[in-house]
Amino acid sequence: MTLSDFADRFAAPRRAPLIAALVALLASLPTLFTLPPTDRDESRFAEASAQMLESGDFTNIMFQDVPRYKKPVGIYWLQAASVAALSDPEAREIWAYRIPSVLGAMLAAAACAWGALAFLEPGAAAGAGALLAATTVLSSESTLATTDAALCGAITLSMAAMARLYLAARGGPAPHRWTWLLFWLGMAGAVLLKGPLGPMVAGLTGLALVVWDRRAGWLSSLRWDWGLIVFFGIVLPWALAITVETDGGFWGVAVGGDLAPKLFGGQEGHGAPPGYFLLLSPVLLFPAVLLAPAAAVTGWRGRAEPGIRFALCWLIPSWLVFELVPTKLPHYTLPTFGAIAWLMAASVTRPLDTWPRWLGAALNLGVAAGFAVAGALAASLLGGPASGVWATLAAVLYVAAAITGSLFVLRRRPALAALLAGVFGVLAHGALVGGLAPSLQRLWLSQRIAADLNRASPNGFEKGPPAVAGYEEPSLVFALGSPTELGGAEDAAEAINEGRPAVVADRQDKAFRAAIAQGEVSARVAAAEAGLDYSTGHAQVLRLYEPVPAPPPAATPPPASAPSPDAQSPASGPPSPGPPK
Repeated sequence: MTLSDFADRFAAPRRAPLIAALVALLASLPTLFTLPPTDRDESRFAEASAQMLESGDFTNIMFQDVPRYKKPVGIYWLQAASVAALSDPEAREIWAYRIPSVLGAMLAAAACAWGALAFLEPGAAAGAGALLAATTVLSSESTLATTDAALCGAITLSMAAMARLYLAARGGPAPHRWTWLLFWLGMAGAVLLKGPLGPMVAGLTGLALVVWDRRAGWLSSLRWDWGLIVFFGIVLPWALAITVETDGGFWGVAVGGDLAPKLFGGQEGHGAPPGYFLLLSPVLLFPAVLLAPAAAVTGWRGRAEPGIRFALCWLIPSWLVFELVPTKLPHYTLPTFGAIAWLMAASVTRPLDTWPRWLGAALNLGVAAGFAVAGALAASLLGGPASGVWATLAAVLYVAAAITGSLFVLRRRPALAALLAGVFGVLAHGALVGGLAPSLQRLWLSQRIAADLNRASPNGFEKGPPAVAGYEEPSLVFALGSPTELGGAEDAAEAINEGRPAVVADRQDKAFRAAIAQGEVSARVAAAEAGLDYSTGHAQVLRLYEPVPAPPPAATPPPASAPSPDAQSPASGPPSPGPPK
């Protein structure tokens, strides 16, 4: 019995999505609890979700006192529900805010396998979901409290449902009568998570299929009448509420301040030329990159097959849009990775040519070596003794993924190659991100200074929140709570004068000392932390100052009164007798 036969027996159709979801869960667990809150997006999302729970306002989105109108409300609701069920907003446990991302990755993997069952055998379909779950980009996003893993889950669910309806019209298995509903539920979830991205992917896919096939009749199976009712029934209530709450201000910021700058320029320094995602894709796909060249060949040769054609129409138009948009971040193409996983899984079922095998092996070896070297450099520059242990373990696992995967793909055993590379790749990612990254103490300035503050004030900040001068990373706000005061040297000096602690960055320290010298209360350095602010790439020193009350004035004796003539002087003897009478 071959590995493929065993997989087909083990991965019965009903089990394939469960197997894929389990792989996604296992890929997420190593970093879920160990990785500290990261800057900047994760901590901003988590803090805004915590403030929803603290304020009871689930319509408006706030980061401290500043409206956060860049994204819709979906991820904040999911995070708030997770924290309410599993933790407490005062506990500031970042793992509770990451649970929706883990569930989103599990949904993406399960939906990928479910959709693939319409044109692949159960073993290959389970492999498609597992390949998606094991990719570096999804297993990384699944343990960050941001929108992207949940968005991938929602879009992949919609696209899998759409594929089943399309394939049914091309002689594929008959879809369940509620398949159309899953499409619209996924679209509504995608819109509440990140606005128009989900409809864009689905719309481009449908348009490309209609143009390629010159047939549009299958689109009626999406049940546009009831589907749009479901879609707007989910999306409109919050959309109307936030419009009323902000007098339309939300849409001005979300569209004019966030979406438009990404479409027409490199927002926040994240610009890159076309081709960026193609060059980065081997890193994002690892360890599945082993099969990427074979997937490309399968896509070209099988383009007349309905399942392969759907995958190509899902992948290519949206990928081109992402390449053309000036603003680029590594995770932007994640909603198309389900299509790549389908093509990879389909390639395993077919004979592999020589050049895709060798190119896949070379990409696999090169990316694994890059991760191993990057881990070693990070450990030497930013970590301590424990970091070296984790870096070594990660390097060994990456080398194992590279050698085993490359060896068996060259021997024309792609299923076994993908399995071994996937197992070792997931373990390597866990060691790198779940073990090595938390041990790089120089990166986690916010956590270290927050621990210093909590040690200095074990009973809480009784006289008010701390002030922070020159360091505005959201992770510190999340660690200390929304009342944390972010400002400059004068604000820090005012906090000291009021009896509150202050955190002062090195570049603000001179101005702070000058300001404190003019007050009535002095300050002492209770702790100092040096490290790297990885959001800016600059070295940083943070000092924790505690107020030192001025000593009370020394007691002065009362002024001496002039002695009377008859008074006895301390320095003289008894009074002399008076004249005789």
